[in-house]
Amino acid sequence: MSRIKDLHARWMRDEAYRAEYGGLEEEFALAAALIEARLGAGLTQEALAERMETTQSAVARLESGRSLPSARTLKRFAAATGTRLRIRFEPAE
Repeated sequence: MSRIKDLHARWMRDEAYRAEYGGLEEEFALAAALIEARLGAGLTQEALAERMETTQSAVARLESGRSLPSARTLKRFAAATGTRLRIRFEPAE
């Protein structure tokens, strides 16, 4: 059985895969930031879901990076984790 890390390394040799993967950088960064905020608050997904008045599976979807949350959802997430939401624009490279 292949490990995902090994598969990813093999797939990264493919130019089309690299391009698609690179295009998801912002989504991966957002997912990582959400997980970091939750862990920093010392919360499980279930505890965070309770504070947000949603389900654990909804929190899991947010943290998976499979869907982009609305600004409203991000505000609720920030309030539930005791953090402050900051959105900014940076010059394109």
